[in-house]
Amino acid sequence: MKGSAMPVVELLLLIAIVIVGCILCNRITDKIGVPMLLAFILLGMIFGSDGLFKIQFDNFGFAEQICSIALIFIMFYGGFGTKWSEAKPVAVKSILLSTAGVVLTAALVGAFCHFVLGFSWLEGLLLGALLGSTDAASVFSILRSRQLNLKYGTASMLEVESGSNDPCAYMLTVILLSMMGAGAEDVSVASLIFSQLFFGLVCGVLIAGIAAAVLKRFEFETEGFNAAFVVAVALLSYALPSVLGGNGYLSAYLVGLLLGNSDIPDKKVLVHFFDGVTGLMQMLIFFLLGLLSSPSHIPAVVPVALLVAVFLTFVSRPLAVFLLLTPFKAKLNQQLLVSWAGLRGAASIVFAIMASISGIQTDNDIFHIVFFVVLFSILLQGTLLPVVSHKLNMVDANGNVFRTFTDYSDEDDVDFIRLTIQPNHPWTGQPIKQLTLPPDCLLVMIIRNSETLVPQGDTIICAGDVIVLSALSYRDERNIQLREVTVRPDNDWCGKQLKQLRLPGGTLVVLVRRDGDSIIPNGGTVVQEGDILVINHSRREGQKAKKVTV
Repeated sequence: MKGSAMPVVELLLLIAIVIVGCILCNRITDKIGVPMLLAFILLGMIFGSDGLFKIQFDNFGFAEQICSIALIFIMFYGGFGTKWSEAKPVAVKSILLSTAGVVLTAALVGAFCHFVLGFSWLEGLLLGALLGSTDAASVFSILRSRQLNLKYGTASMLEVESGSNDPCAYMLTVILLSMMGAGAEDVSVASLIFSQLFFGLVCGVLIAGIAAAVLKRFEFETEGFNAAFVVAVALLSYALPSVLGGNGYLSAYLVGLLLGNSDIPDKKVLVHFFDGVTGLMQMLIFFLLGLLSSPSHIPAVVPVALLVAVFLTFVSRPLAVFLLLTPFKAKLNQQLLVSWAGLRGAASIVFAIMASISGIQTDNDIFHIVFFVVLFSILLQGTLLPVVSHKLNMVDANGNVFRTFTDYSDEDDVDFIRLTIQPNHPWTGQPIKQLTLPPDCLLVMIIRNSETLVPQGDTIICAGDVIVLSALSYRDERNIQLREVTVRPDNDWCGKQLKQLRLPGGTLVVLVRRDGDSIIPNGGTVVQEGDILVINHSRREGQKAKKVTV
């Protein structure tokens, strides 16, 4: 996309192909144990100027705008998905790692680049700032996919650190770019830091408070508008402080954290929505990284980039972790794992693109150095993270990594079932204490003549009662295969009982919708014209079930 713009239809076709390709690659990488983000980068390289499809794309300005927007949602969701009750015990250590840890890492990388590689001080520190933050999405995609719960609250520590260190890295990047552009003597570092923190924090708290109040007090008439509202909140949380000179990423993370831990409706739905959005944003960022890169330029930077990657992985990151966690008497294996889990990812990419379009002249190819380091980090650290976790004896076999997320529901998660008692129902006229209910199932409410009754053991079930049962939720929805079948006038099922239907093995009619009512069927239920049958079939029998003539 150099010179003339790509036609809209072709662009849409390309976007669709890329998304499908990324999703397919995700399934492949999950099976072979390679982080999915690596596949997104490689896919971008395949489409790029040096790849198979030869797409000429070098518009760093456009890419920076797109990736910055994508990073907003990643930052917001990083806070929104954090469960504060789990993170609170390790919050101090996490915040130290996300602030002082970033500064130490950047300083050490800058000193290494200056004294060993011959970089200028400002250029070396800039590279350190670009690589200073770790990537929460990379780490937790691995932990979640491998269901690795880490001991001593390490998962929560990594989540808070990775989610909150991007604003610090961004602030360092802005300061260094300002110093390199205007001259160090013309930049008030204290003023920049103050405005970044003040407006970022104040705007974050105010926006989160107002958004939570709106979500609690107002019910959106159109389903899904609450998600649209939160999307707007996420964008506002970045834009408003940025206009005022504050740190938009800090505000976005803070708003996400406060909202995610507030008692707002449909939180679980919102988490899953943003999980999908964030996944799409990751695809976009890493694909664009691969698309922008020129593999033909990489050999020239390999000697320098490899030394930086090795120093960052084995020296600067571990040294920063040990200096900050040792005073807390953190265990050695925990410190080693935290050091290894410092993957570089989306934020480094976005900030590197930002540096590339800043107009700052550098003696080294900063963008491709960052590209190589991110690739090295994901490939080496990401691939070996499960192995290292087990080798360091940091995996808690009895724990659940999902506890660190706000959408987690523990084992006593409950669903409610509504049942209308017909006159011929065997429970009609029976006291509740004589009913034989399944284990872990409880009758919690009776609705009789528009009145709500709290059931007692002696309460008699009457015809026409609507009873509400509670039962433990079924979690593995992936194995539930539901489809709806509308019974047409010419269907030979009309007038037959369900037990008379010749259905494939592993197939069950679980619900009948008739004239706006939902009926729980049994073998004697007669199928009528216009009925909508909800059918469940097993995966094994899925193909057979699809062949049923309806």
